[in-house]
Amino acid sequence: MLLSPLKSLHSPSSLLERSRRRRAASPLFPTSSSSSSSSSSSCSVRCCSSSLSRCPLRYAVLGAGFAGLSVAWHLLKHCPKDLHLIIDIYDESGIGGGASGVAGGLLHPYSPKVKLLWQGASCWRECLKLLSIAEAAVGSRESTLGTHECSREKIIHRRGILRPAVDAKNLDILSKNAENCLPSCRIDSIDKEAAKTLVPDIRVPFNSLFYMPEALNVHPLNYLQALFMACEDLVKEMSASGSGSKELYLHKRSINQLSDLAGEYHAVVVCIGAKANLLPELAGKLPLRMCRGVIAHLRLPDHVKESYPDHSPSILSDAWLAIQGPRDLLVGSTWDWKSNNTSREVPAEEASQALDKLIPKASAVYPKIKDWAFIRAKAGLRAMPPLTSEGSLPLLGRIDHIVDFNQDCKYWFFGGLGARGLLYHGLLGKLMAQAVLQGDDSLLPSELTSWNKLKS
Repeated sequence: MLLSPLKSLHSPSSLLERSRRRRAASPLFPTSSSSSSSSSSSCSVRCCSSSLSRCPLRYAVLGAGFAGLSVAWHLLKHCPKDLHLIIDIYDESGIGGGASGVAGGLLHPYSPKVKLLWQGASCWRECLKLLSIAEAAVGSRESTLGTHECSREKIIHRRGILRPAVDAKNLDILSKNAENCLPSCRIDSIDKEAAKTLVPDIRVPFNSLFYMPEALNVHPLNYLQALFMACEDLVKEMSASGSGSKELYLHKRSINQLSDLAGEYHAVVVCIGAKANLLPELAGKLPLRMCRGVIAHLRLPDHVKESYPDHSPSILSDAWLAIQGPRDLLVGSTWDWKSNNTSREVPAEEASQALDKLIPKASAVYPKIKDWAFIRAKAGLRAMPPLTSEGSLPLLGRIDHIVDFNQDCKYWFFGGLGARGLLYHGLLGKLMAQAVLQGDDSLLPSELTSWNKLKS
């Protein structure tokens, strides 16, 4: 449910009230003893560096999914150490409350034909860095609070991924593309017997499968919560160093229109995926295609004694199987194009229709899926970018010319992550943060900003 718009942001009394709300939003962080108010005039990193105590830099990040939290982390990481920085994250559903939190989490840098994706090596490397940072944050909390107070849920299942060929032509394409795999995420061609050693009950249409042993299965919600912990820890670390203070706040609320933020922030970064079209300033102006995907959670019933082996990989085929444990898995995903349904809830009829589509596809490679019982379904609305010669690439860039109402606040867009948000978010969040800090969108890859130049 959308909340009422922010009111009278230009008045001193409203700024004081916002400051009070900000303190209440995240009690983990005491605010700086210096004033946190700022003028509405534009203030870049360079101009603030000469008068840090008088000019805190204030950013709003809309969205607490893959894009938003990556941007927040990298803004903190790459800003000048002596800068007084304030970051407000807005998300009405909280961390991972949108499509990011219900993603399947199968992570590798390849297309369905195992061709290396755009900037696949860099995206893979930066994503692994953020995953490591998130795991370290959870480990740090455990060592500080103790495991009895900080229950550690698994962020990553390191099982690898199997991709069977579906026909002879597909086998030939996969074989050629696999020759150009990354050393850090190799693709091994294995025969039927080796495949059955990995997954005893797998069905192999041809005598070759493709195994990615370093590929990962990430639990998206656990990861995003851990990444936010890492942001919190970084704020504490940087503020304790005695240089410019850093402040980070999570507001569980939505923003109805970008103009509500115009008088308070130096920059606003829109990272809310499909919901960007709900903002009146952006509605109908972004070249995005909407697609709702349903994922089913299955579990082995108690009477079935044989479980999925601990060492066995997840499976990618016409439907994918993301293994969550010996008796839990996710199967996905459906593709409902042109849907505008942003709800994560899946009614019984929609869940039944999704299972009718997914189970036959899954059973073609893993027949024993029919022994598993349906537990629940969840859904997310993907914001799919347009097709280009490089594939379906995310959309980044300055959108001041689209918003066109307040030039003192700079507006940025980071969206269209589609079905590969987990892979892209690390590198692109880093590039976006650097561009925002410098106020220079020429730092962004031209293939990700070309959509925007056409609208200028």
